[in-house]
Amino acid sequence: MQIIVQKFGGTSIATPQIREAAVERIRQALVGGYMPVAVVSAMGRAGAPYATDTLKKLAENIYSQISLRELDLIMHCGEIISAVVLAATLHKAGIKARAFTGFQAGLTTDGCYGQARVVACEPDRIKQCLQEGVVAVVAGFQGITPDGEINTLGRGGSDTTAVILGSALQAELVEIYTDVCGIATADPHIVKEARVIPRLTHSEVCQLVYEGARVIHPPAVEVAMKHNLNIVIRSLTEEGPGTLICNGVSASADSGFSVLSPGRVVTGIVHTVDIVQLVVEFTDPDPDLEMKLFENLAEAGISIDLISVFPTLKIFTIKEEALDRAAQVLSKLGIGFRVEKDCAKVSVIGFGMRGLPGVMARVVRALNEKGISILQTADSNISISLLIRRPDLTAAVHTLHDHFGLGEPDAISGEPFAFIQES
Repeated sequence: MQIIVQKFGGTSIATPQIREAAVERIRQALVGGYMPVAVVSAMGRAGAPYATDTLKKLAENIYSQISLRELDLIMHCGEIISAVVLAATLHKAGIKARAFTGFQAGLTTDGCYGQARVVACEPDRIKQCLQEGVVAVVAGFQGITPDGEINTLGRGGSDTTAVILGSALQAELVEIYTDVCGIATADPHIVKEARVIPRLTHSEVCQLVYEGARVIHPPAVEVAMKHNLNIVIRSLTEEGPGTLICNGVSASADSGFSVLSPGRVVTGIVHTVDIVQLVVEFTDPDPDLEMKLFENLAEAGISIDLISVFPTLKIFTIKEEALDRAAQVLSKLGIGFRVEKDCAKVSVIGFGMRGLPGVMARVVRALNEKGISILQTADSNISISLLIRRPDLTAAVHTLHDHFGLGEPDAISGEPFAFIQES
């Protein structure tokens, strides 16, 4: 039995009309000889009656200090509602289906309310369901601890549910259906010439999502990489192969994937906004004070990025919403600092950058020619991140996208791909 996991986001099952499109995707899998497992998110977005944020607010509006345990109890209900509704829709369409909660599907979590990790997956009931020829519809975003406490997996956690189940069931593929056609070379809202990338490595996608692309939950990609599981991100309603995410060295010969080439230097441009830069100045080198600085920021729940540390100078960025808390930490320590507000981070990502000299020079030259100042940089073996002023963001993304030719038809390696043939 060949298994395929299909994940449907909240907007993909929010209305009766769009649920018909989900049913058609499941039907295509069945016609193609696969036994599908559907993983669902809560229906709609904030404001919709069964959306996760709506359910959360229902409790918080009564008592703002409600515990994380109780919040998990109410937030996990949205996905259960979705699972039952999609199962009912499948039955109406003549397709046998059975709905499961996350814990009925065998997902065991670590007990961290709101941000749990799955520590084990034993999907025996799902396997039995599939053997009976019944489509399994699983509520994403949730699991249960060994002592029976319900946990949620954090925003985007249904992606992780799908990938974990795909690995545990040894699925041929995980398809993530969304409202975009795949992963693009840049944000199409900024760059109209942005193109959907046919194929990416797990490493590239990890870097893209951590630096700002919001097309898949980062832990889901990490799980897929660990288990060498192939993922396709594609539109629910529009035709097209989407983006295949697979191993960067070679892929399964049985699946017919070709070997990926690292010939492209840059794969995509991503960005994040609402960032501020903090420049912290010490009078003299002080290792103890330096340690207290970073420890106290961590204790205040402040995540820092783009970190540059010198004996008397510490430069890093934080989200704008954390500025007041950071200022309180620094003031209590008696440390002088200055703030650069209204910043953005632009990141250039590419598997082909590894060990290739001159990419940073090209980036700096391209931005300098447009008069765009670079406030700070950081890099990894497949990424270069640059801090710029927020008003320069659109120009910077356009400039880098154009400089590396990402809007050109031959700029993106890989042939179109469709795991299930469209009927």
